[in-house]
Amino acid sequence: MPSKESWSGHKANRASVRNSKRESRQQDLLIAALGMKLGAQKSSVTIWQPLKLFAYSQLTSLVRRATLKENEHIPKYEKIHNFKVHTFRGPHWCEYCANFMWGLIAQGVKCAGLNSEGLYRVSGFSDLIEDVKMAFDRDGEKADISVNMYEDINIITGALKLYFRDLPIPLITYDAYPKFIESAKTTDPDEQLEILHEALKLLPPAHCETLRYLMAHLKRVTLHEKENLMSAENLGIVFGPTLMRAPELDAMAALNDIRYQRLVVEMLIKNEDILF
Repeated sequence: MPSKESWSGHKANRASVRNSKRESRQQDLLIAALGMKLGAQKSSVTIWQPLKLFAYSQLTSLVRRATLKENEHIPKYEKIHNFKVHTFRGPHWCEYCANFMWGLIAQGVKCAGLNSEGLYRVSGFSDLIEDVKMAFDRDGEKADISVNMYEDINIITGALKLYFRDLPIPLITYDAYPKFIESAKTTDPDEQLEILHEALKLLPPAHCETLRYLMAHLKRVTLHEKENLMSAENLGIVFGPTLMRAPELDAMAALNDIRYQRLVVEMLIKNEDILF
């Protein structure tokens, strides 16, 4: 019969072996996860292969997005716009960049009423929207659109949407339209961003600059989604057909593109910090 001392020694040896095996397993798992090879790996660590692939794909995605963000893809103006306002429908053109875009940059995108439920989705009273339109026709940048003049924020948002709808050339131009739609039809998220990046380069500078200001504003709207119930998807539904129009006259093709128009605006809002 073994003595008490020999039994204690045997028990200690077994504990040491267990610890050694556990440390060995942990090392093997770490080696497999990091993609390192220090000798033969056990078959059990192959379960970490999907994790390694996932980590690699995430790293690749971050690098691709960082590259887009670092690129100088948006033209920067060296001096302030000088907008000449003629009528609400245009041309509201800038003497500097020779484009007809309305002075969203000079006027500033005023983020009032961000907590208003259904912001941009709820329609304002049409007669008062017409008043805002006439005020811009009459007074240009000096038009009073403050809360003292129009208490209902939906009147102001309705006037903004009307302006974009009435532009003779959409904010996302006919020439750039196919490239934007292509991005929405792509399934890979990183490839979507790369195509959007290329599409933005096709826009005239004033269009791209105004789109940048508008997307930054809409991104701020989504930050109050709990109160206003307006997600990037909901804003995409509202602004997709407002900012984009199919160049073809085929009604069926234009109808089929509506879902892609929504996706384009949704992606622009969600990735505003990367794309602009």
